[in-house]
Amino acid sequence: MHKNLVIIPTYNEKENIRDIGVAVMTLPVPFELLIIDDGSPDGTADIVRDLQREFEGRIHLIERKGKLGLGTAYIRGFQYAVEHKYDYVYEMDADFSHNPEDLVALYEACANGGADMAIGSRYIKGVNVVNWPMGRVLMSYFASIYVQLVTGLPIKDSTAGFKCYHRSVLETIDPNKIQFIGYAFQIEMKFNAWKHGFNIVEVPIIFTERAKGSSKMSSGIFKEAVFGVIQMKVKSLFRKYQPHHLAK
Repeated sequence: MHKNLVIIPTYNEKENIRDIGVAVMTLPVPFELLIIDDGSPDGTADIVRDLQREFEGRIHLIERKGKLGLGTAYIRGFQYAVEHKYDYVYEMDADFSHNPEDLVALYEACANGGADMAIGSRYIKGVNVVNWPMGRVLMSYFASIYVQLVTGLPIKDSTAGFKCYHRSVLETIDPNKIQFIGYAFQIEMKFNAWKHGFNIVEVPIIFTERAKGSSKMSSGIFKEAVFGVIQMKVKSLFRKYQPHHLAK
């Protein structure tokens, strides 16, 4: 059986973390969970410790001092996953905007469908977003079109934060060369995987805005994405990407 690790970065997610943890633990495919908590003052980590006792050996916790950014949390998680030889590694939000049941579809796309990276895509079949204001839907949708135009990345939902990687993708992409830690981090990881020639597929999901807790989205995050994409494309013109089968 494959070893699966779901990485969830958290900051003040006490309303959601127990429910999301139990939901992942009770899926028909066996997943392990790595919570990376950035010093949440609301006691998120204490709830995770309770869960660890309940689901012994399947829930892991890394605590960091203060908010260090989404990208650095995932990179820390990727290092953990590679060190512990997980086959498939997942990125997921704590707030139920990603339906835990869709983890199974991402797993199937990689384990049985031959994908190296599977993206839970909001835009592969129209626009599947629930409870977002129209302005934000449009901003997100056109951000993905903008990324496609600037970079050539053939992905409809380039800003998606719900995905599965085969470990080989994380072993090939040099974490020290990842420059973004916010929203653009998601774009940069997909862009790098594509440039290395990995097989990327989009799996349709329905994205639902969080019901509990507060969103971490800000205008600065979008700014990073807009200017970061140009910067990323320009840098890529001066860099050689080894085909992934040679990059080992």
